[in-house]
Amino acid sequence: MANVADTLPSAAEQSPDQPAQTGASWDALSREILELKRRRNAVILAHNYQVPEIQDLADYVGDSLGLAQQAARTDAGVIVFCGVHFMAETAKILNPHKVVVLPDRDAGCSLEESCPPDRLEALQATNPNFYTIAYINCSAGVKALSDVICTSGNAVRIVEAAPPDRDLLFVPDENLGAWVIEQTGRPMTLWQGNCYVHVEWTHAAISRIREEWPGAPLVAHPECTRAVRMLADEVCSTEKMVTWCRNTDARAIIIATESGMLHRLKKECPDKAFIAAPTDKCRCNECRFMKLNTLEKLHDCLANLEPQVELPPAVIERARLPIQRMLDISARSR
Repeated sequence: MANVADTLPSAAEQSPDQPAQTGASWDALSREILELKRRRNAVILAHNYQVPEIQDLADYVGDSLGLAQQAARTDAGVIVFCGVHFMAETAKILNPHKVVVLPDRDAGCSLEESCPPDRLEALQATNPNFYTIAYINCSAGVKALSDVICTSGNAVRIVEAAPPDRDLLFVPDENLGAWVIEQTGRPMTLWQGNCYVHVEWTHAAISRIREEWPGAPLVAHPECTRAVRMLADEVCSTEKMVTWCRNTDARAIIIATESGMLHRLKKECPDKAFIAAPTDKCRCNECRFMKLNTLEKLHDCLANLEPQVELPPAVIERARLPIQRMLDISARSR
């Protein structure tokens, strides 16, 4: 194995989504965005999977739980959500009277698409005792049909807090649900959905990179398959990855989650090397939906306050209840 100090990845290697255009043009555009943000009384929230230049401009960068918490407490009049559509919907549900904009309206999610509300409602009708726990990666319509929402960061706690006399239905991520069953021992019916990014990693691909970096621990997201989770030294949400990587003595760490996370990790732990876990197809893995948001689109959505996220009042009212239940349970468990 090469000396880690001599193999620290360059910025481009750590984040393959780095744009071709850099330098003065990005600086000028960034200044315009910050001025628009000031004039609009806006807050910019960005997920850990966003491109580096958006992360660097955001007021807050984090995972789904942290972003939901920030959206719930913000005083800003405009929320610019740099993530995917279900995240912006969550912000709108928590702030129905505020303007919520998303840089690209087409920034979707394979998990959200896998679980249409009408199909969920049909399954729920088969068992009146179902208590539905919905991973936050779902539509507002699915949230409105759920008893409580969870994120990868608090899913174990949410399941542990579920009523003991109810039959748990976990939607829509079967891999996260399976991991939670392993952690809690609580049986659940799992919806058959997955994140198309996280299921690309295989046991063989991860085994090869571990052989290449024998001293590097592997940190994996629970949306990965069990075959990959079994090889991991730590399985956790993106936010907990930051804490784990900061606290470990390891100088090089293999990361099995969307590649945008490497930019955040390098900023938080500049003295460590982060290796993007390869798939059988490529040396890293990107979410095409997350990468639809660009600095130019961020500028335009602030300038025009479009595209806005709008939801029917009845959906907002019903969907807010399970989200608030999640936030309350998370607050109690700190």
